[in-house]
Amino acid sequence: MFLAQASASGTGAMASLLIPLVIFFVLMYFMIMRPQKKEQQRVSSMLSSMEVGDSVVTTSGFYGTLIDITEEDVIVEFGNNKNCRIPMRKAAIAEVEKASDGIVEK
Repeated sequence: MFLAQASASGTGAMASLLIPLVIFFVLMYFMIMRPQKKEQQRVSSMLSSMEVGDSVVTTSGFYGTLIDITEEDVIVEFGNNKNCRIPMRKAAIAEVEKASDGIVEK
């Protein structure tokens, strides 16, 4: 009889420890993982919608204009004299402003 009570109280103690742990992981998912996935989707759609002639800001803060786009790289033209052309990865683009709209995608 005492053994049955001990096992029942052990199960209740286990459940009381497990419920907060499950709640913690659910909160972590909604606070960290889900926003990160949304941000990755936003950046992915921004990079896939880039076109030649768009104004961009790089992750290092340089402003330039896209002059060529390949699968993973872009060539960005910097400066007023249009002589500085630098190839870089698409991942180095932080913001895109469409040439025709004037809309900034962050």
